[in-house]
Amino acid sequence: MFGLFKKKSVKEKLQAQYEELLKESYNLSTTNRKLSDQKVYEAEQVMNQIEKLP
Repeated sequence: MFGLFKKKSVKEKLQAQYEELLKESYNLSTTNRKLSDQKVYEAEQVMNQIEKLP
C-alpha cells in the first residue's frame, strides 16, 4: 500500500522490458525463428543498457 505511488527506476523499467522481450522470444521460437532471434538481439541491447547504468 505504501509503495502505491512509488515510481519505477530506470533500471527497473529496463529489466521489465528485458524480461518481456525474452518471453516474446520464447513464444516466437516455435513459430518464427527469425523474429525470435530478433527479440533476443533486442533483449541483449537492453541488457547492455542496464550494465552501463551506475
